[in-house]
Amino acid sequence: MRLLEREPELAALGEAASAAAGGRGSVVLVHGEAGIGKSSLVGAMRDQPPAGCRVLVGACDALSTPRTLGPLRDLTPFVGARLGDALRAGDREEVFAALHEELASSRGTVLVVEDAHWSDEATLDALRFLARRIDALPAALVLTYRDDELDRGHPLARLLGDLRTNVHHLALRRLSPDAVGMLTAPRGLDAERVFALTGGNPYFVGELVATADAAVVPPTVVDAVAARLRRLDPATQELVEQLAVVPSAVGPAELARLVPGGPGALSAAEEGGLLTVRPDGVQFRHELTRRAVVDSLPASRRIELNARVLEILVDLGADPGRIASHAAEAGDIDAVVRWAPRAARDASVSGAHRQAAAHYRAALAHADRYDDAERAELLQASAIEAYTLGSGPEAVASQLEAVGLRREQGDRTALGEGLRWLSRFEWLVGHRPEAEEAAAEASVVLADSHDRGLLALAVSNEAQLAMLAHDLPRTIELATRAESLAREAGERRALSHALTNLGTAHLFQNRDEGMGELLEAAEVAVAGNFTDDAARAHVNLVWSLLDQYRLDLAERYLAPALEFSERTEVVGLWIYQQVERGRLHLARSQWDAALAATGMPGDALPHSQAAALVVIGLVQLRRGDPGAEATLEEARRVADRLGDLQRTGPVAAARAEAALLRGDPAEARAVARPAYDEAVRRRALSLQAELASLLRRAGEPVEAPEGDHPFAVQARGEWRRAAELWRSIGCPYHEASALAESPHEADLLAALAILDRIGAVPLARRVRSALRDRGVRSIPRGPSTPTRRNPAGLTGRQVDVLRLLAEGRTNAEIAERLVLSVRTVDTHVAAILAKLGVSSRHEAARMAGEVLA
Repeated sequence: MRLLEREPELAALGEAASAAAGGRGSVVLVHGEAGIGKSSLVGAMRDQPPAGCRVLVGACDALSTPRTLGPLRDLTPFVGARLGDALRAGDREEVFAALHEELASSRGTVLVVEDAHWSDEATLDALRFLARRIDALPAALVLTYRDDELDRGHPLARLLGDLRTNVHHLALRRLSPDAVGMLTAPRGLDAERVFALTGGNPYFVGELVATADAAVVPPTVVDAVAARLRRLDPATQELVEQLAVVPSAVGPAELARLVPGGPGALSAAEEGGLLTVRPDGVQFRHELTRRAVVDSLPASRRIELNARVLEILVDLGADPGRIASHAAEAGDIDAVVRWAPRAARDASVSGAHRQAAAHYRAALAHADRYDDAERAELLQASAIEAYTLGSGPEAVASQLEAVGLRREQGDRTALGEGLRWLSRFEWLVGHRPEAEEAAAEASVVLADSHDRGLLALAVSNEAQLAMLAHDLPRTIELATRAESLAREAGERRALSHALTNLGTAHLFQNRDEGMGELLEAAEVAVAGNFTDDAARAHVNLVWSLLDQYRLDLAERYLAPALEFSERTEVVGLWIYQQVERGRLHLARSQWDAALAATGMPGDALPHSQAAALVVIGLVQLRRGDPGAEATLEEARRVADRLGDLQRTGPVAAARAEAALLRGDPAEARAVARPAYDEAVRRRALSLQAELASLLRRAGEPVEAPEGDHPFAVQARGEWRRAAELWRSIGCPYHEASALAESPHEADLLAALAILDRIGAVPLARRVRSALRDRGVRSIPRGPSTPTRRNPAGLTGRQVDVLRLLAEGRTNAEIAERLVLSVRTVDTHVAAILAKLGVSSRHEAARMAGEVLA
């Protein structure tokens, strides 16, 4: 089928390639729905490479568990020895360095990764690494993906959200009726009917045209592909069916075994438009075609074909991930038992934790095939991957079973290690008593162990629990002991862990030495590739700085911390860092950005959920959005279940603020005073300052901490100095709140101007009331806010975006229609999802009729 209506996109790719040849790199995003012609566009460029450029193409596969670094490993025959060796070894940092060297040393490369929505995490890490450095490389990085399969939680969506400079979007559109007419005319088909059936999707058009049946047009693509397949001779049909169970390009070595007659035996399938045959291998012209062939096969035939592929891959020494996937499809339990653990370890080392977790689950589905020691090892490894991905309940369940096996085996060192991990997982899901019990037992079990490094980790784990409970003296005592044990044993992970606890405790006490300890903890963890420990040090540093309202410093450390956690796939802590980003935006009165950052997945762990609900509730409260009280009540329930002051304290402060805004100081005092007393007892200075400020506004002055924390200054009644501090920090809501305590009309009017500017309706309403009570006549009217016109609190621009989203338009199409950047539309869509309380654009589209009525 001819490539029609793609001239602008081909020209754009050519310009990117020419710029790359001139030393100016860029990222080109080619996106659209399935069958829109992304692969055809790439194929056209590959067939006629731009002058002075080489074109390298790798593809992601629709495997149940994607190949680790799959699209990059496709490049091995065409790149230098260093990159080839690195890809075979799977060492992430060496892959990054070799990939950079490969592109930097060749003048003009177009690197294409097809179907990036199926990427494994290790590949996404490599792409993120390249994208951040693409400006200085003589290369164009082209990613093709289905934009209708991405929601805000999709790993690729997070990568795309990070791209900021030298990024070009090519949103492929469906064919026009005229183009469909040009394609159908030679076959005598009814162009209007074909367009009506296909909507102009190029793949569907091609399949229907290929049937050349004007009388009976097949109703589905599966029927169309089956019709084309039946035209081939039986031998070729069998070959096509065999190739269809391989969801990737079939390389020469595999092809020689699967197709004894070589590429020539596939000529009829190639001429029939089913396959693309190249010197470097064979693949289906479109993934939908391959899936249609597979879907048409009986289960027994699929099992038989996968078994043959499995045998060949084992003989050829293919990567364990592919072998394990075909073993599962073939129902070969022996092969799954043998290869799934290897695939899991390979994926984990490469940073592809989702894939590692999937392979461990596949292995443990046959847990009875392993001895107790092997099963305990697999269970613990699986639990650690689940923890890394933020799946706390799964981690706890697996680790409890692993610890049970360790008890039976009598290996006290292994038992102590397992108990330490169990303690961490139990705390993660909000089970503090169980976490403390496991932690204490771990330290006892390891007290006489020869492995002093493990003992250091166990002691540091107890310090962490004390720190999270704000028991600072015990934290410092245990963390100091753990640090000493770790340095003595040369245990770098334990050293990082202990320094994180010690540094956090010192920052809680407003001692700046804590910052140096946390930075050292992160540095030690990064050097040892202890990604979760590095991310935890980052989280604690930023959280403490946010508590102290050192916002610029928090922002400086948060950006690289987020990038690190996403790149290394520490999902649980990355979600927590998103809450930190929400807190930063909240402090600056950037309401929509705060909501967009704190939109939690439905299975978010309780600690992240509690913190996010406070941010969301305060945005709703301060803007006057509906649902604030309900959100804060939900936050209270989650926080009370967890029981830690770091959760219950902020919720109490938010609920006290809500009571003050609705004119109920007695309720504010009742909520804030118990939390204040606990903060004083625990020496939680920042929380004490905020609660003292609220209690003073509620008519109950209490002692505020010493120092220049703006809340402490405000709690001491120094409203003007507090307003100046808030202004210098960049917190307009708090600045206005401090000015609202002034007895002077001019200050109240200044507060009102700020509140109107940032859309803080409830507090503005109270300031207007105070001005009227003082007899002030010239009180500015409040702005007319579009957000009052719909119950979800959407801004006018968000209403526009939601309407187009409901029409099924992609973000790129919305951006073009509204004359916005795609990144701006991404932000609007994220805010819309958060305000509507849904997790996907499809759910938002379904709610649009109700919201926009």
